[in-house]
Amino acid sequence: MDIEETALPGIGLRHDFQTRSGRRLGVVSHHHGRRELVIYDAEDSDATRECVPLTAEESDALSELLGAPHIVEKLTDISKAFAGLVGDQIAIQPDSPYAGRPLGDTQARTRTGASIVAVVRDQIVHASPRPDFRFEVGDIVVVVGTPENTASVAALLRTG
Repeated sequence: MDIEETALPGIGLRHDFQTRSGRRLGVVSHHHGRRELVIYDAEDSDATRECVPLTAEESDALSELLGAPHIVEKLTDISKAFAGLVGDQIAIQPDSPYAGRPLGDTQARTRTGASIVAVVRDQIVHASPRPDFRFEVGDIVVVVGTPENTASVAALLRTG
């Protein structure tokens, strides 16, 4: 499926795609975080039929309904495509020194060479979490790197 990305100066980005049935849909991501689901007119694909504004919470809920947790599954496919690259999932345990602390405190990338690419919390995927993202007990941290690097992140999150 082809997804078209269009920069909207002063607003953000728009991503559009066409469904197999020929309908055109899009998502406008504003710089400040708001999203809009755009449904284009069936007769004129350049005309907007409806624009549904979504809060961050509503965007997360819609993503969940549409299958955001499959990102973790796709990471497994990616690891097969790139020799030596693996994805690992590490749970934040109650005794983790990083429970309740921000991701940036781990300095995981600098210390291990692996990347924390997502955190799954309550079945919601937080892709590309920022350094100020705070871990909670039960979070599943998705790490990509070499087998050695990802094992180092696991040890780091377990023991500091």
